[in-house]
Amino acid sequence: MENLGKKLGHIVIPLATPFKDGSQDVDYTAAAELTNYVIEQNHCDSLIIGGTSGEFNAMSLEERLELFRVVKEAAAGRVPLVAGACSSETRQAIRLTQEAEKLGFDAAMVLGPCYCKPNQEGAFLHYSAIAEATSLPIMLYNIPIFQGFNLEKETLGRLAEAHSNIVAIKDEAGINPTQMSDFTHVTPDDFTIYNGDDIMVLCGLAQGAAGVVSGGSIILGKMMRTMIDAFLAGDVNGARKIHMDMDPLFKAFGSNGRINPIPLWKAAMNLCGLNVGVPRLPLAPATPEEIEIMRSHLVRLGLI
Repeated sequence: MENLGKKLGHIVIPLATPFKDGSQDVDYTAAAELTNYVIEQNHCDSLIIGGTSGEFNAMSLEERLELFRVVKEAAAGRVPLVAGACSSETRQAIRLTQEAEKLGFDAAMVLGPCYCKPNQEGAFLHYSAIAEATSLPIMLYNIPIFQGFNLEKETLGRLAEAHSNIVAIKDEAGINPTQMSDFTHVTPDDFTIYNGDDIMVLCGLAQGAAGVVSGGSIILGKMMRTMIDAFLAGDVNGARKIHMDMDPLFKAFGSNGRINPIPLWKAAMNLCGLNVGVPRLPLAPATPEEIEIMRSHLVRLGLI
């Protein structure tokens, strides 16, 4: 199986799901426009559809499958697409993965089951059942702050050994920034690791990550690409400078006790002229004060 990192590239954008103001219905037209924008601007090498940043947890299965279809059509083969097959219900994750395979997606990203807090054996069985139900390459998604558990390196090693199509992981274990190195020791040489946190891109690259799954790159993909290219070319100081410029914005997404960055991330996108609306409840939209903080960072970075 082709190395997934080579296929997906350095910058994988988790696409935001636009919602209409008032009705909160999915704005599929805006989703297609956002897809076209990030591809035309060269902000991404590939896209994830319907992941955590896409608010899958607030959407029905029918909405998620329609979003797969709309973005697939809008992307028109210009970049690889990864289906967010995220669900605490294993059967639903299988359904999402299989439908994505029928649509011609390039891979599926599978989140660890949330809320139920399985042990490592439960996580192993969840991921295994999905991998066995598809021929698509599978990217595991490990985000302990939302899952409620961490995928341990031993479990990842078992999964990679047992299933030839489990070929990658997106690791967003911010409390353990060197876990990516641990994962490298228990997986095959061609296994792909992506960092899942915008503030840890250089940390991930230094540990051998293929790149980053970067929500922030929707609005500053050019800066992200320049930083990654500089680091890989050996210009560590140049990369560090760009990181230090972007870092305050990324950290501001989680200000005021917001564990989930989506409300302020969407506010920043709207300020940049991208029509994504506000998040669905239970996420509260950005306040006027928070919007002004976003504006100040975007002005400082020359994005508006």
